[in-house]
Amino acid sequence: MEMIGILALQGDFQAHASALARLDLPSRFVRRPTDLTAVSALIMPGGESTTFLKLLESEGLWEPIRRFGETHPVMGTCAGAILMADRVENPSQPSLGLIRMTVRRNAFGRHLSSSIRHAEAPKELNVGRKPGPPLEVVLIRAPIVTEVGPDVEVLASLDGQPILVRQGHFLAATFHPELTADTRIHRYFERIVSKQESKEEPATGK
Repeated sequence: MEMIGILALQGDFQAHASALARLDLPSRFVRRPTDLTAVSALIMPGGESTTFLKLLESEGLWEPIRRFGETHPVMGTCAGAILMADRVENPSQPSLGLIRMTVRRNAFGRHLSSSIRHAEAPKELNVGRKPGPPLEVVLIRAPIVTEVGPDVEVLASLDGQPILVRQGHFLAATFHPELTADTRIHRYFERIVSKQESKEEPATGK
């Protein structure tokens, strides 16, 4: 079973570990570059994106995570999604450039205007043939995706704005699925990880 890493420099990394545990999926906290060698994928949690930038630089994780993403699945929520973008506004700041999208920080409001909304769940999250319940969308100083590239698939939207997007083996949510009891997004990411792992398995011949 694939080991999923969780960036644990700040933010709600423990909530992601709990969500994965509810799915019986193993996880490991990532705090230094060498930790990446023991995981098959990485989750970058919510938190404060400018603080993340400082910690990624001070811990020497910026370039290792960028290189890791070239061959491994990465999922980001809220601040993690901001870090995955190739362009950040309000204000402009460096990012990893993993997903072809423009993100505007704090576009859903500051902490005091945080809220819980609901959005239609994409069919990709369904288990079986029946459609699942709406997504519980926890917005805490949430960003907005204002533009996506042609290779980016918008899986879910709220008020006409993308809130869950995928590009290849990258998945980004502008909200906090880890703060709800709904584990469908984490299960979907695990399926992305499993598919990526199967691609990398060497072919065997007789």
